[in-house]
Amino acid sequence: MSTSSHPVQPPTFAQVQEAAARIAPYAVRTPVLRSAALNALSGADLHFKCENLQRGGAFKFRGACNAVWSLDDAQAARGVVTHSSGNHGNALALAAATRGIPAHVIVPDGAVRTKVEAIERAGAILHRCAPTQAAREAKAEEVRAATGAELVHPYADGRVMAGQGTAVLELLDQVGELDAVITPVGGGGLNAGTAIAAHGVSPRIVVHGAEPLGADDTARSLAAGQRVGPFVPDTICDGLRTLIGEANFEALRMHRVEVTTVSDEEVIAAMRLLWNELKLVVETSSATVLAAVLKRPERFKGQRVGLILTGGNVDLDALPW
Repeated sequence: MSTSSHPVQPPTFAQVQEAAARIAPYAVRTPVLRSAALNALSGADLHFKCENLQRGGAFKFRGACNAVWSLDDAQAARGVVTHSSGNHGNALALAAATRGIPAHVIVPDGAVRTKVEAIERAGAILHRCAPTQAAREAKAEEVRAATGAELVHPYADGRVMAGQGTAVLELLDQVGELDAVITPVGGGGLNAGTAIAAHGVSPRIVVHGAEPLGADDTARSLAAGQRVGPFVPDTICDGLRTLIGEANFEALRMHRVEVTTVSDEEVIAAMRLLWNELKLVVETSSATVLAAVLKRPERFKGQRVGLILTGGNVDLDALPW
């Protein structure tokens, strides 16, 4: 099925700027934290954009909110639908609530319990499906056909990418010029939006992605010059187990994004550091950015680096520590 009722195209820089204005009444302007200890450990000047403190506990609210408020009134009245293992579904439900419209969320079996509970609390209409991409997409199409709701894909949607790109716009406004910025990479919505936004401000910024070794399709795709997959993910980073989207991959390739892969053990160590030094509880997916910088200190030494901490919806009881 098509990932959206709209052609999937990466947004322009102007569309990211429009998204920033559109979501401003609803999204949190999240803080940026620094740590002398982490700077010393990495050899770089690190600026952590705390999207774990965004509405819904994740950056996903930005893209979902932009998509919801981009709809005309007639389409909005029919609601929105998506498939999500957690943060995007929660974000879409919260965004829909700001406009008073229904949100249908298809949740695969086995999704993180705390994230499913958050989706329910946000007021979504839940629909269950088998834990495969095909099952998720088929159920979403079934609900879309039955309700007329607008599909808001978790990452393969230009409106979503534009909204996600607003995080780095804020970061650059808060801290000034950066040499590099790094985000986690799963489906690629955040990294694509970040690359477009960062290079709209300053073409000299190097955009990096952090990806778990057990879901390294983006790194392999960039090396091959074309998308590779499908694959069976094997990582604790539940938010990054998705094959990168076609338009997302093209944006990363065009913007010369560099991807570093990290092991689950390196991610857990980074989570501990973020707790110890910044007193932040972040998801495993978020911790990949610090893990990647620490894995390649020679690449970041002496640079001003922005790191997007993407979410804080952690099921502490399920962590392997």
